[in-house]
Amino acid sequence: MAGSAHGHTPAAWTGVIIAFIGFCIAGVFMVAANPLGFWAGMGVVVAGGLVGLAMRAAGLGMPKAEKAAAERARAQAATATAQPASAQTSA
Repeated sequence: MAGSAHGHTPAAWTGVIIAFIGFCIAGVFMVAANPLGFWAGMGVVVAGGLVGLAMRAAGLGMPKAEKAAAERARAQAATATAQPASAQTSA
């Protein structure tokens, strides 16, 4: 995972924080048996996703070059863990 920069952007952090706050709101109102408050919290969760997407579209997400490099690093890590130990030592 160290070779990947997945989610380390202002867009990702902002979207997740807003969605987490919405999750907490929905949880409190669910325990309080208040359906209107629960659905308001779920609306905040959806708003967090939309804010994250809007920020990514505004250029605050991962740049395309970094994204391609991160995908290559992830693919290399997956191939290295998929090979048996004997194949790694003899190569």
